[in-house]
Amino acid sequence: MATTGTHPAVADPQLGELLVSRLRDATLGLSAPAGSDDPERLAAELDHAHRDYRTGGYASLAERLPRFLSTAHAVSPPDHLLLARGYLLTTRLLIKLDEQQLGWMAADRARQLAAACGNAVALAESSRQLAVLARKAGWHDQALTLTLTAADAPELRAAGAPGNALRGLLIQSAAYTAAWQGNPSGMRELTAEAAAIASDLTHGRQLLDLGGFNPATVQLHLVSAENSAGLPARDLAAAHAIDPATLPSNERRARLYTDIANAHHRQGHRDACITSLLAA
Repeated sequence: MATTGTHPAVADPQLGELLVSRLRDATLGLSAPAGSDDPERLAAELDHAHRDYRTGGYASLAERLPRFLSTAHAVSPPDHLLLARGYLLTTRLLIKLDEQQLGWMAADRARQLAAACGNAVALAESSRQLAVLARKAGWHDQALTLTLTAADAPELRAAGAPGNALRGLLIQSAAYTAAWQGNPSGMRELTAEAAAIASDLTHGRQLLDLGGFNPATVQLHLVSAENSAGLPARDLAAAHAIDPATLPSNERRARLYTDIANAHHRQGHRDACITSLLAA
């Protein structure tokens, strides 16, 4: 359940507006570089921005991420992979802020940069973000094609554990789209495929900068998918199977509680809904 307002993912509307305006100017090349262009410092700055995102540090992120983009663009020659990662984070943030028009620009830029450096994981992730935007636009068939085509790419299959984890993220995204299409059986089949990939990975928390991928995150997507399919009872059953401590970030744990709140709201459970929102 999203709160009302211009930017549902950020509690302070003014902070949401500030984030969008700064990201817009940085994306359009209207912001002057404001940090060190040392490659190691730039990489550390992006890592810090990812931590801000995972922990909900939006005030810090409003300073750090636009500054990173402007400075990274000024480096000659530019680090295409580092910039691609920056634009992937930008896209995820803009999606949460419901700024789809600017999100399309950031996602397409991430895809071009990932293609330029030949990084299979970043390229597949750009397809996943484009699919999210397509789903939000109501283009469900295109969203499914983007995710499932990217998941079958030979380069991604050859990318080891990160590539397998990204395949899982793509397939669970496809499952969510299937739920929006009114295809719960297809959604559960795809979710089971993603869960099998997660269970086969030897590392517990893959792709933390992309939201994380492990059995708990697959189950979290199932919660959201059952909710989107209009089945709040199944949503709550799936949610109760998750230990929130196994989710990789504050952002993911908050998503769990808001999905639970939404399910309770649909069933008319006012007190349980409020409790879940407060937990989020």
